Amino acid sequence: MQVQQTFAEGLRREFRVVVPAAELDARVEARLGELKDKVQIRGFRPGKVPISHLKRVYGRSVRAEAIDAAVQEANANIVQEHIASQGQRVAMEPKVTLPTDENEVKALIDGKADLTYTVALEILPKFEIADIRTIKLERPVAPVTEAEVDEALGRLVEQNRPFAAKGEGAKAETGDRVVISFVGTVDGKPFEGGSAEDITVEIGSNAFIPGFEEQLIGIGEGEQRTVNVTFPKNYLNAELAGKAASFAVTAKAIHAPGTVEVNDEFAKSLGMESLAKLRQAIKERLEREHAAASRRHLKRALLDALDERHKFELPPALVEEEFNNVWRTVLGDLEMQGRTFADEGTTEEQAKEEYRKLAERRVRLGLVLAEIGEKNQIKVTDEEVSRALVERARQFPGQEQRIWDYYRKNPQALAGLRAPIFEEKVVDYLIELAEVHDKEVSREQLFAEAGPEAEPQGS
Repeated sequence: MQVQQTFAEGLRREFRVVVPAAELDARVEARLGELKDKVQIRGFRPGKVPISHLKRVYGRSVRAEAIDAAVQEANANIVQEHIASQGQRVAMEPKVTLPTDENEVKALIDGKADLTYTVALEILPKFEIADIRTIKLERPVAPVTEAEVDEALGRLVEQNRPFAAKGEGAKAETGDRVVISFVGTVDGKPFEGGSAEDITVEIGSNAFIPGFEEQLIGIGEGEQRTVNVTFPKNYLNAELAGKAASFAVTAKAIHAPGTVEVNDEFAKSLGMESLAKLRQAIKERLEREHAAASRRHLKRALLDALDERHKFELPPALVEEEFNNVWRTVLGDLEMQGRTFADEGTTEEQAKEEYRKLAERRVRLGLVLAEIGEKNQIKVTDEEVSRALVERARQFPGQEQRIWDYYRKNPQALAGLRAPIFEEKVVDYLIELAEVHDKEVSREQLFAEAGPEAEPQGS
């Protein structure tokens, strides 16, 4: 096997590999020798099949195996002898370009030609980590107020408000719950999912198609009514998106909300010892939400600082892969919402430029965090990954075993659980080193979006 480097510029490397036909022949002979004692062919006793006959039967497939094995071995040798030996690391799997000409391929499979192909790869850049101790960060904090606790408690009251039948002759009002049956049509024809029995609609909840609930105001028990609406342009069912529909609605029952006395008994109905304990639990939950939002802003500020302090050449393939991932998401979101780039106040070309910069930032930050983590021996334990896997499985009630098995059998998927844990541990480490000052802000400021740029590649 001969390996010759043919290109080296920036982070890109290319190699020409030649595997002599004689070497492939030797691999084929060795493999056929292994098969001789394993295969059973009519007319021959076990272990007595001539190699020449095995070659006629299995020769082409075994040579294909030999070619694949030779390519894998060559790739490993290139990475070890030409990359790792120089203290470098590959950015992605090497790209192999094999012969495609029909005559060349036939000659190769027939054992009449050497295997000649190219390998292209990119190496990770080398860069110096900035002095993290010079980074100054501002952490926004907002104490939980009693007004916020009151507001959250009010939402709990609304969610747990009892409903009772309004009685004969009553009409539905905003806030009432109406039990209905309906049959929907588009262009006079029923459509899949457009009919249902005994569905509860709370008028004013905005849980149904826009305009549907408002048209139930004033309906009485047993009354039939036609409700005309238009499906949103971003409706999940693309066949219905933007289309006008009519629903023949029958009101089965009307229930009005009752009052709730906010006291210890109410708290006990929710599993708490007292109203004071319930308020304390609400406050603690809000404090956790505030802390999470505060950390998101602090992390964003940290990543901004890292991005400003680290400028180096990026592996083009990594950037392209990240850009493609981001761009697929952008196009998918626009399609789901029924919007265009013009609706967003931009053009496709301008959007591509913006999201390519985003991809570059994510790749750069991913490399920086990985380098910091490696140099400081930050590790993710198997126990931490297992906890993450358990939490992931809990998101799919009734399918926990299937989710568990999927991740255990797919190392790449499991690595997807490990990556964000590693990132957060590195961020924690950097925050400890940086100079951090707290700044009190309003709740609205605290929960302002940090933006997608906050997340590096792989998070």
